[in-house]
Amino acid sequence: MEQNLLLSSHVLESCHSEKHGIGLVSHSRDETMIALSTGSLHNYSIKRIFALAAETGFDGIEVIVGRKWGTRDPTYLRHLSSAFGLPIVALHAPFVPDLQNWPTSEMKRLERTIALAQELGVHLVVAHLPLRFYSMVGKLNLLGPRRFVLRIPRLRRGAYFHFVRSGRFHEIESSSGVIVALENMPAHRLLGLQINAYWFNSPAKMSRFSRMTLDTSHLGTWGLNPVEIYEQLRERVGHVHLSNFDGRDHRSPVDGHLPLTTLLRRLAQDSYPGAISVECSPDALQAEDEGKCRLELAAALTFCREHFSVGENRFE
Repeated sequence: MEQNLLLSSHVLESCHSEKHGIGLVSHSRDETMIALSTGSLHNYSIKRIFALAAETGFDGIEVIVGRKWGTRDPTYLRHLSSAFGLPIVALHAPFVPDLQNWPTSEMKRLERTIALAQELGVHLVVAHLPLRFYSMVGKLNLLGPRRFVLRIPRLRRGAYFHFVRSGRFHEIESSSGVIVALENMPAHRLLGLQINAYWFNSPAKMSRFSRMTLDTSHLGTWGLNPVEIYEQLRERVGHVHLSNFDGRDHRSPVDGHLPLTTLLRRLAQDSYPGAISVECSPDALQAEDEGKCRLELAAALTFCREHFSVGENRFE
């Protein structure tokens, strides 16, 4: 069975217009950057996302490896990084199994993503926690094609589960130079019941891992306060996915009820050295209208800069 892995006016002030030859644009691993996740605009082409991120002033890009060829081709990614002056701060391992010429197993997809990161000189890979259940994926054609996922009540403990449970990520880091930061995952609902579809998906269990990606909106789906969870796990937070929650996940940082202002200030106070990736849903950024989307991106970036730089001069 196939497994489906669930997961202003400042618009043109910083266009990153300087070109850097043909190599990947580099950045200091000690410098915190505000990046845009390509997942925020996954309905756009990868080149268009790089262009919008550069136009609106983001410091870098997080690339979600997916079905689009451009997200998996190192030559093309190096070209985009150079052309738009944006370093790739992280790769996100694919969470769909059906990528052309890529392996279908979670473990093999992670290994392939790490190899891609090595080729690009990217030092961090984001990975989802292993799913607890098998899934059957299909399409219905009622009022148009619609994809569906059917959970099968049979626990899954494959090679990826056993690797994650072992916690042997230090072996990957020492051999490849790439950090794997496991991402806390959202709550799902079935017939009104809250379902935890992932192994190790609680703050207590995440504490077993040396590095994690703190996803604020995913915490919101559980009714958890991201500031409190950060305080519990701060030594392990190597990457942040920043978005808000208002009953819907992955809202713009400026829209929702999560205490993101406090979280950004706490990160700044702690001299957090990792990247912060804005990862919203396309509808939260009004992606159907590129002009409105630019304004939404600029507002999200301004929010991050304003609150992360409290008491600092990092971005001046």
